[in-house]
Amino acid sequence: MASEVAEHKYQLNVKMTCGGCSGAVTRVLTKAQQEGSVSSFNVDLGTQLVNVTGPIEESALVEKIRKTGKQIISVTSLDDSVAEVAAV
Repeated sequence: MASEVAEHKYQLNVKMTCGGCSGAVTRVLTKAQQEGSVSSFNVDLGTQLVNVTGPIEESALVEKIRKTGKQIISVTSLDDSVAEVAAV
């Protein structure tokens, strides 16, 4: 029963202004990780970037983060590109 599930990589620019904001995003992604739809994630309040890896589809990921009440400014799929992030 070992079926291969595609891992996706996303980078989201999420409007987060405080530790409470980033904490809300962290909580929802931790729950998704426990459910198996997210393999790993990193929330960076300073850059307002959230990096997510896992079998979750983009639309489901966006919905989870929107439920926190945070505004998603952009979503970038890193599936087909080299994982290289330029300093802003």
